[in-house]
Amino acid sequence: MEEPSGLSSMKFFSDQHLSYADILLPHEARARIEVSVLNLLRILNSPDPAIFDLSLINRKRSNSCINQGVLTDVSYIFLSTSFTKSSLTNAKTAKAFVRVWKVMEICFQILLQEKRVTQRELFYKLLCDSPDYFSSQIEVNRTVQDVVALLRCSRYSLGIMASSRGLVAGRLFLQEPGKEAVDCSTCGSSGFAITGDLNLLDNTIMRSDARYIIIVEKHAIFHRLVEDRLFNHIPCVFITAKGYPDIATRFFVHRMSTTFPDLPILALVDWNPAGLAILCTFKFGSIGMGLEAYRYACNVKWIGLRGDDLNLIPEESLVPLKPKDSQIAKSLLSSKILQDNYRDELSLMVQTGKRAEIEALYCHGYDYLGKYIGTKIVQGRYI
Repeated sequence: MEEPSGLSSMKFFSDQHLSYADILLPHEARARIEVSVLNLLRILNSPDPAIFDLSLINRKRSNSCINQGVLTDVSYIFLSTSFTKSSLTNAKTAKAFVRVWKVMEICFQILLQEKRVTQRELFYKLLCDSPDYFSSQIEVNRTVQDVVALLRCSRYSLGIMASSRGLVAGRLFLQEPGKEAVDCSTCGSSGFAITGDLNLLDNTIMRSDARYIIIVEKHAIFHRLVEDRLFNHIPCVFITAKGYPDIATRFFVHRMSTTFPDLPILALVDWNPAGLAILCTFKFGSIGMGLEAYRYACNVKWIGLRGDDLNLIPEESLVPLKPKDSQIAKSLLSSKILQDNYRDELSLMVQTGKRAEIEALYCHGYDYLGKYIGTKIVQGRYI
């Protein structure tokens, strides 16, 4: 069989110098998988075959940096061109080496069938087909990240769809292609579910007369604010990922930030290290997905809770930091992403050994939260 033109000079895509994942059409993603397989076969069929080492972008904190926006106020995590190797001859990485090819095989089949699967669906398929190599969801998740790092294309380009927990409510109209527009102010206190189909999100028409976008960490707080129809008093759109943000919700917020670039994006999170970690994930992206962070990052401001709000909260409502909080705090303090005022807030949490939840403000009444947010916005008290 004749080789495609230029194939003999092509290398694996992780040999590129720019550390980001491309957005590809299905046939382009299949082509990258085919080239990778042909490169491996060429090595194995050479006169002096050598077992191939997969050079993957290092997804550890030591290889991460912050891209500070120059023409934009958005900063995001990116990975430099430092590599880690996965080898078939290394007992510790041999299974990881094989997992990469197993996942690429499934992705190739998915792309041929013009279908999409979630990472959970991918896990059960691999568990059925290759039980000796896949025994947990985390192994699948890490391998998907390895494939993204090897092929330099987004997971969505590989046919892997995000699972979404996200909800949106407030002054926003959404119209998916070929469907009627949805008024997110009439969806009740449960809000409107954000789809996990990133392509659909990318092609959804958005219209809004809001003046603010407010990310809410907790589903219960989101429910309260929407039930009170606070968006009628403060023209805003409320979004929640019900805790740590999934890819689809992050992409939705990013899409809103580009569609409505003049709207401030504010985050309401618990005053604890986990709350700050959630905010930073929306703001900068994550190290594990550093090759794709530019697609999800946006300029989020911290409206609360913050240290200067502690005077609003009874002493008995402050609870000790959990061991998990201390681990998150240590990780954040050792990272390069925290701006000085965020670092000061985190240091105060560690020094006091205390944490405060948004619900502590209910000591002033269930309607106080809306007044709190309104006061913060009017006074411009967000960082």
